[in-house]
Amino acid sequence: MKLTVELKENSYPIYIENGILKHAVSYISQVFSGRRVMIISDDQVYPLYGEALKGTLSSFECHTLILPHGEQTKNFQTLPRVYSALLEAKISRSDLVIALGGGVIGDLAGFAAATFLRGVRLVQIPTSLLAQVDSSVGGKTAVDLPQGKNLVGAFYHPKLVLIDPDVLNTLPERFIHDGMGEVIKYGCIKDSSLFETLKKHRSFESLKSELASVICRCVDIKRMVVEKDQFDTGERMLLNFGHTLAHTIEQYFHYGRESHGEAVAIGMYQITRLAEEKGLTPAGCGDSIREVLEAYGLPCACNVALPELTAAIGFDKKNLNNHLNVVLLHEIGDSYVYPTDAGFFDGDFSV
Repeated sequence: MKLTVELKENSYPIYIENGILKHAVSYISQVFSGRRVMIISDDQVYPLYGEALKGTLSSFECHTLILPHGEQTKNFQTLPRVYSALLEAKISRSDLVIALGGGVIGDLAGFAAATFLRGVRLVQIPTSLLAQVDSSVGGKTAVDLPQGKNLVGAFYHPKLVLIDPDVLNTLPERFIHDGMGEVIKYGCIKDSSLFETLKKHRSFESLKSELASVICRCVDIKRMVVEKDQFDTGERMLLNFGHTLAHTIEQYFHYGRESHGEAVAIGMYQITRLAEEKGLTPAGCGDSIREVLEAYGLPCACNVALPELTAAIGFDKKNLNNHLNVVLLHEIGDSYVYPTDAGFFDGDFSV
């Protein structure tokens, strides 16, 4: 399956195909004719797929940088190590960076590619479900600060995205659940039929027969949203459904307890529950979301008092001059941006 993100000079193709990693060079050669390649990966993904990818790129001078896995790597302190590796490999603006990994590697390598020498070509090869359906597409790159997630970043589009659903066979079960949080999000915000498909299957094993098409549908939704709003000022905000609370949950636990997808799951359910209480979302939407989240092994609560969590919302990059945009549902499959402020989350109860 091929999709194209149409952004004029920033347009790029996305290929989704079982086994495509084995043929990566034929796709990379279509967008890159330079000499040097730097593969940036982590210590869990590289042992599984790094050497195989490097082997297909034998016509290039290929370098590798293997970083520790986990969100803790996606910080400002890691960047000098990345830049040093790029300098040591003599990567120039006519060369290529390949991000081989999940969302952490995609975000970090993407930001490094965006900023090193004011921009080096980038290819994304996402290896987690979350990265395949969400973070590898759309050009958002970032690193975290102690005060919050993704607070330093850049919009920087890849030249190519290669998505191989086969690599998910080696993904730990928790990270399948993690990715399903974002898959469910797409059903909630834009596609009630996708939501119903997820509801029908009720487990990842059952969903596997339709996995490539489910990934394609999620990517296609993101493609359409990004084409309308490349820089996250309008419709693209809909992709943040559940994320305002999710980022505060991740930060509250220092990125060490809930994964991103788990935090998004909690955020989607809890913000919908709040919106129902305020009359901004019809009753029953929260229960529908909860049913699907639980079917795919995702949490609906983190059991922390709301005031403790919301102290972090002041640092959220979506909060500007006490103005906060939250994403709510008219119904499953139909979302909207609701302008408010941090007071939206006032309340003395647990999330």
